[in-house]
Amino acid sequence: MKLSDEEIERLRRSGIRLDAAGRFWHEGAEVTHAGLRAALWRWLERNPDGRFVLRLDADRFVYLDVEDAPHCVRSLRWEDDRPIALLADGSEENLVAATVHLRGGVPYCEVKGGRFEARIAPAAFGTLAERLRDEGGATWLDARGGPFLVSSG
Repeated sequence: MKLSDEEIERLRRSGIRLDAAGRFWHEGAEVTHAGLRAALWRWLERNPDGRFVLRLDADRFVYLDVEDAPHCVRSLRWEDDRPIALLADGSEENLVAATVHLRGGVPYCEVKGGRFEARIAPAAFGTLAERLRDEGGATWLDARGGPFLVSSG
């Protein structure tokens, strides 16, 4: 029996939500199983239409609701003048200082080679703030290759 496109779209609504703190939820309960959380992070992608999905392969995926940015920088440390970000998926990467920006007073950056936006959690932003300075009505981040404009006016 072949399913219609409408039936397939209905089945792709997973009921999975990714909150602003980088936690997965399903039907009101947080996903706490470490192996399942790791799999969900591995499967996270964006479809060409801009919708976030959990993708097993080219043809098999489900939609998920993303509350804010699809990633979260949970903590940050400095190695000399280079910020290192710990993401909600447990991975670490160099934070690309040129991508740090404020939107509505909330800090964000790009992660995963620019494929995703990440919300910078308050604890991580506190560490980043050690290298922020206000000058001429703008906020600048002093990091390797910078300074970088974070916000203006």
